[in-house]
Amino acid sequence: QVQLVESGGGLVQAGGSLRLSCAASGKVLTINDMGWYRQAPGKQRELVATITSGGITNYAGSVKGRFTISRDNAKNTVYLQMNSLKPEDTAVYYCYATSELHAYWGQGTQVTVSS
Repeated sequence: QVQLVESGGGLVQAGGSLRLSCAASGKVLTINDMGWYRQAPGKQRELVATITSGGITNYAGSVKGRFTISRDNAKNTVYLQMNSLKPEDTAVYYCYATSELHAYWGQGTQVTVSS
């Protein structure tokens, strides 16, 4: 099993920045990809960004150029630097990690962007 704990959410004004962190524990050697999803009220959960164990990244079009995902394999931690935040970025952000057989989710952290 892998446990994921997110931190770094909060309230920020439009145009501001936040940095989310997600620390993995447990069977971390089995982890392949890590990343972030988000879910806004009344909407489906959507992909934000992913990063492979080798550092290859992928972003949703709506965040490309504003968000940066990174990963510290030594610390078993994935980060999401969010710049130029917009009110439409308001959502609960969930960290996830995949192994060969399983997908794991964090508990979520709220990000609220005020206009």
